Amino acid sequence: MMREVSPLPASRARLAAVLRAAREVVSIDATARVLDLDRPAAAKVLSRWLKQGWLRRVGHGLYVPVPLDLAGSEQVVEDPWVLVPTLFGQCYIGGWTAAHHWDLTEQLFNETIVFTTRRISAKRATAQGVAFLLHHVGQKRLFGLKSIWRGSMRVSISDPARTMIDVLAMPDTCGGIDHVADCLSEHLKSPTYDGDLLIRYGEQFGNGAVFKRLGFLAETRLHNADLAGACHARLTQGYAQLDPALPSHHLHTAWRLWVPERWRQAAS
Repeated sequence: MMREVSPLPASRARLAAVLRAAREVVSIDATARVLDLDRPAAAKVLSRWLKQGWLRRVGHGLYVPVPLDLAGSEQVVEDPWVLVPTLFGQCYIGGWTAAHHWDLTEQLFNETIVFTTRRISAKRATAQGVAFLLHHVGQKRLFGLKSIWRGSMRVSISDPARTMIDVLAMPDTCGGIDHVADCLSEHLKSPTYDGDLLIRYGEQFGNGAVFKRLGFLAETRLHNADLAGACHARLTQGYAQLDPALPSHHLHTAWRLWVPERWRQAAS
């Protein structure tokens, strides 16, 4: 009697072929292409590997391999950044995450900030135990980005100057205006600082609040007259808040900014 051969080695070989082609993140399309299957059949194969514990689902139709020594753990991806391009499409890492990457801050935050061109219904997403904080960004604002390799995945991240423009436009993406000011101070001291580039990015971004906040901080916190003067020359009409998350009852007329009491005292 012929002994029945276990299908396990063949299945493992097929999985290995898919992983070699897909690298960090496995999709239905990649599986279909490698195994020469249609999409429904590829989806069934992935579902079977999921049930066998060889893969873990990280998004709709997206999976990552599970190392044997981590099969019982929550997180199986050593570097969560590798998930970003596949999960969020045309996007980049920014805000406090980019600030930490560029050594503008030593403070660590629990959520990884991602700016994506996709329309988002929820501002938070979780994959592999990693929390992502999502912000929508238009195509015209996809500038000032760097590509870096994380393993075999190329990930986009805002460069230091663009990181500062984003957090000046949205202080909440840097933990508030106090942390923005600290990061800006570090940026001005770093070898990568380029005042002309910072101003050019601010013009391209097209949000008048950026120059109001940047000029105010340059004048009152950083005492950088050149940067403050460049911002004042680009001052727009209307008023903004230094930090929309803080009660601001005092109008700083020179910068057309509503500022909290403690910031008013520091500026006087």
